Amino acid sequence: MTPDEIAAGRQRWQQRFDAASKRDADFTTLSGVEVAPVYGPRPGDSYEGFEKIGWPGEFPFTRGLYPTGYRGRPWTIRQFAGFGNAQQTNERYKMILAAGGGGLSVAFDMPTLMGRDSDDPRSLGEVGHCGVAIDSAADMEVLFGDIPLADVTTSMTISGPAVPVFCMYLVAAERQGVEPGVLNGTLQTDIFKEYIAQKEWLFPPEPHLRLIGDLMEHCAEKIPAYKPISVSGYHIREAGSTAAQELAFTLADGFAYVELGLSRGMDIEKFAPGLSFFFDAHVDFFEEIAKFRAARRIWARWLRDVYGAKTDKAQWLRFHTQTAGVSLTAQQPDNNVVRTAIEALAAVLGGTNSLHTNALDEVLALPSEKAAQIALRTQQVIAEETGVMNVAGPLGGSWYVEQLTDQIEAEAEAIFAKVKDMGTDGSMTSGILRGIEDGWFMAEIAEAAFVYQVAVEKGDKKVVGVNVHTGDVDAPLEILRVSHEVEKEQVRVLADRKSGRDEQLVQARLADLVEVARGDGNTIEPMLQAIRAEATLGEVCGALRDLWGSYTEPPRF
Repeated sequence: MTPDEIAAGRQRWQQRFDAASKRDADFTTLSGVEVAPVYGPRPGDSYEGFEKIGWPGEFPFTRGLYPTGYRGRPWTIRQFAGFGNAQQTNERYKMILAAGGGGLSVAFDMPTLMGRDSDDPRSLGEVGHCGVAIDSAADMEVLFGDIPLADVTTSMTISGPAVPVFCMYLVAAERQGVEPGVLNGTLQTDIFKEYIAQKEWLFPPEPHLRLIGDLMEHCAEKIPAYKPISVSGYHIREAGSTAAQELAFTLADGFAYVELGLSRGMDIEKFAPGLSFFFDAHVDFFEEIAKFRAARRIWARWLRDVYGAKTDKAQWLRFHTQTAGVSLTAQQPDNNVVRTAIEALAAVLGGTNSLHTNALDEVLALPSEKAAQIALRTQQVIAEETGVMNVAGPLGGSWYVEQLTDQIEAEAEAIFAKVKDMGTDGSMTSGILRGIEDGWFMAEIAEAAFVYQVAVEKGDKKVVGVNVHTGDVDAPLEILRVSHEVEKEQVRVLADRKSGRDEQLVQARLADLVEVARGDGNTIEPMLQAIRAEATLGEVCGALRDLWGSYTEPPRF
């Protein structure tokens, strides 16, 4: 790029920066040195390939979506939490908000994630243990009691039964007196990653895609600020993938959801901004930063050049990050505070839009209140004390970071080509479905996980407290334990709610939902009607499972 082109880009950036709102803060170093809001090539210098790096807030958004970076607004501190029943989790949410958290992220228990009620025999022993138990809209009301949903952004990490759970959230908002159109937040909904990595599906892929398409249409029309899909690479990485595989499999899934919206005749300029992403921040500091930068650049280029998006907002890749659960160790668990801080800093330097920091004891149990507060304070120390929010895209132009970004991008593009070649019609969707059916994704992740595990066992990859510096330096941890009484009480409350509702109305509303699902109408409104009548999650999912069948993963050896 010539000096004149670089100067023109800086001028465009300056105009956007001047027009944007900024935080009222001290933008100096700890020693009082004033820092500029952005840095780039010196005036008069040329820079080959600078168009791939660019200025913050300008295509291809390698250095971030906004010209101000975090000078405009900080990332959202969104701590993931949920355990026991709705009342217990509600108390934890209030603690997080009182301590300075900026948004909520709901962790559900295993029965809820699988679309089962707490009184289902298959739920025995699992109710409330890995997240909060939600059986009906009444539970959702308790979960957000005294928390104004019009003012708090909420993320819900659930995919298989995401649509009925979201309908419960909408009904809870209605009962607060909140107009659903003002709600803001994110629903995971990403069913592809379930088949690829996490394995929490309800139906075969096509019915799930039907529900996701219905939800996309409903949100685009009636809840424009809400993001109905958070395309998740986190679980792909936690299953053992490499950074490039996480990036490529996740973006490929995202491209398939774009194709789903286009197949519905939706306007890409309206629905693409409703897609968000969820990535893992692992402990290899620079690789993670490069991964996040490459993700923004690839997404912007594909949305513009392949799918025809013309506006910046439709080309933006917005993403939430969670530090790597798989990097936490049961040995010397206090070391996990350090790992989490490093991973969180990588996410911030990579330009994350929101962030969850894991607690030191999550490798053993759900976080204790003290551990959860340390995790929250980790983000706050990074935000308030390190100065990383002063400069937009501060690593732009680093020889190492730029080379690593290019390398991860190239690896991802090679994977995209493989996925598309597996399909029958040249679409990303067809390739993903074939890859799921053949077990290709599972095999790729398994191989990557095996290679890493062998490296750890040989000592080639060092893990402090596990295969190096293994002396015992920690006292036993007091961990959070969920009492079995929680399950018994949840089942009792559920029985009381079922006995107190209009059973005939519930069955009629479920029948209406099945009738619409049997045809080609949008299922969201009849599902809302069933949930307003107090149909439970298990009943809604069961009615659809009876219609669409279940799914069994093909064996792969």
